[in-house]
Amino acid sequence: MSSVYGKNIIVSIFGQSHSNAIGVTIDGLPSGQKIDLNALSSFLARRAPGNSEFTTKRKEPDQPEFLSGLLNGMTCGAPLAAIIRNTDTRSGDYSELRDIPRPSHADYAAEMKYRGTQDVSGGGHFSGRLTAPLCIAGGICLQLLSQKGIDIAAHISAIAGIRDTPFDPVHVNRSVFMMLQSKPFPVIDDTSALNMQNEIRKASQSGDSVGGVIECAVLGLSAGIGDPMFDGMENRISHAVFGIPAIKGIEFGNGFFGASIPGSKNNDPYYIDNKAVRTKTNNHGGILGGITTGMPLIFRVAVKPTPSITLRQDSVSLSRMENVTLSIKGRHDPCIVPRAVPCIEAACAIAVYDALLDSND
Repeated sequence: MSSVYGKNIIVSIFGQSHSNAIGVTIDGLPSGQKIDLNALSSFLARRAPGNSEFTTKRKEPDQPEFLSGLLNGMTCGAPLAAIIRNTDTRSGDYSELRDIPRPSHADYAAEMKYRGTQDVSGGGHFSGRLTAPLCIAGGICLQLLSQKGIDIAAHISAIAGIRDTPFDPVHVNRSVFMMLQSKPFPVIDDTSALNMQNEIRKASQSGDSVGGVIECAVLGLSAGIGDPMFDGMENRISHAVFGIPAIKGIEFGNGFFGASIPGSKNNDPYYIDNKAVRTKTNNHGGILGGITTGMPLIFRVAVKPTPSITLRQDSVSLSRMENVTLSIKGRHDPCIVPRAVPCIEAACAIAVYDALLDSND
């Protein structure tokens, strides 16, 4: 399975949802970098399951155990390896899914590729559980970026069509970041949060699920980071972000809306501000030609509704090759969007930090 990312730092994620542990190795981290383990634990807690009525009832502490790479709280030059032990598994809930795949889940595709050798319990290696080690790597990169004056934050942009206030693409600031990261349900407009939560509640009570959109911003990036063609910042970030299950789309800046307006409206005029080149608008989302412009880097991702729902659905029996109906058991998020917010921050941080090291060659 392709579970490796990076050029200057190599991030490799391993494990399955119900295996003894899940984990990550990170090779290439500069030595002598201080890692705040308490801050990392707080970051991981934002993604952890079982902490609200809007998440799966699976309860995992998600405390990382570092096997190598840290000495007295600092990177020591060796590859960093960490694991998170799985402690609250119920594999019996997934026994029939080897024969009857869940609609819109990876079950059928995995069966076709691995011919029955894959682990189906909890979704195996395809599970959102694997975003926990992603967040270990991303949480470390977030700290290393912050030490360089680069900060990343995301918020719930929409759930079930209900929208939050968007980031100001030109003037978004760190005070908004701090406010979002202190909230268990990260939105800018608290009224939107209540309406979103009601939609999640209704979906859960009816045995259904809902999806949404997450918006992410990066502040403090200087102009000139990234490359054209295949190593552009959009490419790097997209590569990492699509490692998160349930992500089905991404746009930078004005994104798809820019395709519906003329160039005179979509172009961002330049001006000089305190001897620095800036743009009056930021429809380009801080990236042109794959390279940062010094404006806030902004992108949004689409998160599909959780496919594991309790409503009866049409499926097939692979052993009997006949149509059947499926009622899914187990503990699943009625909406994955709130827990995916730190995952998006983590994936973005890995991509940005890797690109930043590239620019220092």
